[in-house]
Parts: sequence; structure tokens; C-alpha cells
Amino acid sequence: MARVVGQVDESKTAAILDAAAALFAEKGALTSMDAIARRAGVSRQTLYNRFPSKVEIARALATRRSDAISAPLRSGGDPVTVLTATAAGMLEKLIAQGAGASMRGVALMSPNDPELAHAIYQAGPAEGLRRLSAWLAEQSRAGTIAVPDPDAAAEMFTGMVMGHGHLRSVLGVAHPGFDVETRAAEAARRFLRAFAV
Repeated sequence: MARVVGQVDESKTAAILDAAAALFAEKGALTSMDAIARRAGVSRQTLYNRFPSKVEIARALATRRSDAISAPLRSGGDPVTVLTATAAGMLEKLIAQGAGASMRGVALMSPNDPELAHAIYQAGPAEGLRRLSAWLAEQSRAGTIAVPDPDAAAEMFTGMVMGHGHLRSVLGVAHPGFDVETRAAEAARRFLRAFAV
């Protein structure tokens, strides 16, 4: 079926984001818009129509990741199921092929391009924390758990789930073998026990 005039081809957007993620992991802030367009197999015009700058691309990449990880928070399930799924999403992204290179790329570009680093953090990890905090506050109001400081609790949960995972990824150290679902379920249960009504 032909596209309607003005309709965005989402496969090109996905190709741009995938290309940018790979190049940011390889070259950090030295990645050029031209290189992203070439790797994605799109014209410069197509690239700039969708993303006017590397900052916008980085923001979109972080948003895509945050949306995927926080999807269970919008599911309406019971707290243990929701937090287990959220934790599993975090762990899967952490140990995914290429995750370490991507994190190192971001870490390397941060001093040279603080605007880019800030955009990535705000659209990704910070947005994930805001969503988790809002969900925790909602659960607390509903009486399923008692969370006096949802912002602090969101950071605690994230830290509990990730442990030294980010550090291992940035340093290129292998993650110890573990079952994602088992670890995610344990983190969710222990966290909920700490904030039980």
C-alpha cells in the first residue's frame, strides 16, 4: 500500500535510530549526521526532516529505551507483576548484546558534548525514574504499598535491580551469569516487602 503524502515512513525512522545507536557506541560524540544517514541508508534530507540534530536523535533513542522499560508500569497489573516485569526489562537492556559499548559511547561523549549527555539522561534514565516514581505514588495512594518518598524509592528500586551492572557494562567487564526472571522477581518481592502496608 502506498504512503499518503506527508506520512512518515516509520521504518526509516527506526533505521536512523538503529544506525545512530551503533555509531554512538563506536565513535561517541565524533559521530556525524552524514555517517548516521549513510549507515541508515537514507538521504541527509530524510535524516534532517526527522531529527534536526544529534541531540534530537539521542533524545529519541533514550525515549525509545525508556518507553520499552517502563511499559509494564502502564499495564495495570498487580504490584509484584508490574515491578518484576519492569526489573526484567532493565536487566535485559543491561545485558543485551552491545549494551556495554553503547554505555561506554555515552560516557565518552559526555565531557565533550554535555548537551547531548543531558538530553540522553533526561529522556532516558531520568524519565524512567519519573515514571516509576509516579507509579509508586499512585500505588501508595491506592493503599497497595506505603511509599513516603516515591522519588527516593524509585532510585532505590533501580539500584537494587541494577547493582553493579552499569559499572560492569561501562568497564567492559562480563556480567555474572544469572536468570533474569528470577533476579527480577526477587528484587520486586524484596522491594515491596520494604514498603508493605
